[in-house]
This record gives sequence, C-alpha cells and structure tokens, in this order.
Amino acid sequence: MNSPTEDKTIRVQQSWWWVLTLFSVTLIVESLAVSQLFAFLPLYLAEMQMPAADIPRWVGWLTSLIFLLGLPLVPLWGVWADKYSRKNVILRSALVEAVVFVIIAASRQPWHLVVGMLLAGFQLGNTGVMLGALRDVTPIRRLGTAIALFGATSPIGFALGPVLGGLLIDRLGTSISTVFLISGLLSLAAALMLAVGLREVRPAARPEGAVLKLAFGAMRSVFTEPVTRRLFIVFGVAILARFMTSPYLPILTERIHASSEGIASAIALVVGTAALVGGLISPLGGAAGDRFGFRTVLVASLVGYALTLVLMPFVPSVSLLALFSALGAAFIAGVNAMVFGLLSVDVPPQQRSATLNLVYLPLYLAGIVGPAIGALVVSTGLATVFVLSALILVAGALFVLLRLQDAGTKK
Repeated sequence: MNSPTEDKTIRVQQSWWWVLTLFSVTLIVESLAVSQLFAFLPLYLAEMQMPAADIPRWVGWLTSLIFLLGLPLVPLWGVWADKYSRKNVILRSALVEAVVFVIIAASRQPWHLVVGMLLAGFQLGNTGVMLGALRDVTPIRRLGTAIALFGATSPIGFALGPVLGGLLIDRLGTSISTVFLISGLLSLAAALMLAVGLREVRPAARPEGAVLKLAFGAMRSVFTEPVTRRLFIVFGVAILARFMTSPYLPILTERIHASSEGIASAIALVVGTAALVGGLISPLGGAAGDRFGFRTVLVASLVGYALTLVLMPFVPSVSLLALFSALGAAFIAGVNAMVFGLLSVDVPPQQRSATLNLVYLPLYLAGIVGPAIGALVVSTGLATVFVLSALILVAGALFVLLRLQDAGTKK
C-alpha cells in the first residue's frame, strides 16, 4: 500500500482524469485498429486473389499469429513496467502498433501479412500496465469510476473501427489498404500523445531482483492460488470460444448478404455496431451480479453466449445476425465482469497486483489456440466452428457449477 507521502507525490504530477483520458484514447485507437483487421481481413485476402475456399483457413491461422510472440512476454511486461518505466512500456505498444499496421497496409501477398501479424505480438501487454498506473494515480474514492470508464473504451473502439472502415470503403471508395494505413497513422498519433502528455507514474515500491526471477515468481504466486487457477480457466474458455468464432463473423456476413455491394457496411453492422450495443448492455451484468451473485450470473452468461453461437450460422438476415452478435458481445462482457469481480473479492490482497498484470494471459493463450482450432475444423463448415465453441462454453459453465461453488463469493 502507498504511504501518504508517496500517494501525494504520485498524484500531484498529473490529474487522474488526465491520465484516464490519455489511456482511454490510446485504448480506443488500439481497439479501433484491431477491430478493422478482424473485420476486413477476409476481404483483404480476397483482394489478393486468394481462392475463396482457402480464405477461412488463412483467416484462422493469421489471427492466431497475433498472439504467438506476445504470449511468452506476458509475465515480463508488468515487471519491466514496475521496475523501469510504465510510460515506456505503454508507449512501446503504440509505436509497435503503428509499424504493424503500416506493414499490413503495404502487404500485397498473404505471406506479407504473416510478418505483420507476428510483429503484432510485441504490441501486447499494455492494458494491465495502464490499469496498474491508473490505480496508483486515482484517489481510492474515484477508483471504481475510473476503472469502469476505462473498461468502456475498448467496446467503443471495437465499434468505431468497422463502422469507420465501412464508411470509408463503401461510401468514399477507399481501399482496405488505406484503411489500415490510417489506423497505423492514428497509432503513431497516440504514441506522440503519450510521449508528450503522460508523465511517469511509478509504483509505490519498485521490484528488486532479476527480471526473469521476478516474472516467474509472480506467475508462481498467482497460479498456486486455487481460486485464481479456476477463474483463469473459466476466462480462458470464454475467450477461446470468442476467438474461435469471431474471425468467421465477416465470412458469415458475406454469405448471408450475398452481394458485393455494401458488404463492408454489412460487416460493420455485425462486428462494429453489435460490439457497441453489447458494450452498452454489459453494465447490466454488473448489477445482476450484485443482485443474484457473481457465480450465478457467470453461469448464465456462459450458457447465453453458447446459445447465441449455436444460432448464428442459421440466421436468415444480416440484421438478425447483428442482433445475435450484440447479444453475444453482452454475454462475453458479462463473463469478463464476473471473472474480474470474483478475482477482486476472492484473490488474497497480496496477490492482486500480480494477478492484475497476468489477467490477460488466458486471453493471449486463447488467442493462439482458438483461431487455430477454427482453422482446423472450418473445412467441415462454418456451423461446425460455432457449435463446437458453444459446447466448450457449456463445459465451462459445468466447470463453474462443479468447481467454483465453494470459492465464489455469493454477494
């Protein structure tokens, strides 16, 4: 815990509102760029003259590459940030993202995209560091508000990305390559904003010792706690299902839309607008968790998400697909909220900081495995990917019922 002197030293440097604004803009730009990549990757591959039958497999494999190089670095970014500089770790992410999207924009062959997707792994690991810095700079009475506002920025970015891209492509005739280039330039602008506007926010006590020892010590302390292990499994299962299916939503939209005219806008409706609606609905999950219990709402969210995925491949219209996509976004947001809620009340206080830095480890692992599984089974049909994902979610719900009944707090 910070001493009063340390707290004052940290907080007089800059307003917590200013730090929140800088981090929110950064996360919106990052989410905007990544969502455009997910939304328009199948169309981009088609522009490269890839046979239609090969696109679903390539989409799965390329998506999995985003997290491949980032996964081993997950335990290190938090340690590097606390030991040396949080600002530089966050700034690094924005700069790498700018380079990645310039490479993607310049790609003319599918293998060029492999380079960009692999390099994307080096831009990961900033969200936990931003949360840690925001926690230290914000007065305790405002912390809940700050974290909630920061958490809302990612859905906004994921909604804006496809919508903006759809307008540029369908209304202004902009190429997909130019859309990715604009995302790279926005990332560069975010990096410049952070470099000029953000002051260093140091932790109350810097970690001492070798980086690798500190990183793996943090992992060991987190995973020796049974509650953390179980919640990470549940979080990983939910994200696995999401990453198995999300790369194929644009392809599913194309098949339902059945026309090349306005296809980017149709994808924006399903992927972008739905993400925003889901983000707006998701706060209801927090209220439901307070009323009915985190564990109960967690099970309901997992089962609800499974039902939406089962139905998605069989809907007859883009608008209905967008509705189910919005419901799915709301359910997955509910899962995330309940997992983070359970972590906040069930994890011992001395392990919460390390857990916060490693909370996205299941996401990165699922980001590799999920699209890879999708790429392996999609040859049997898109419906297979969605149904298999639903079964995994149901298994996760059963795991919660059987293994978290004594661990979860029943508020």
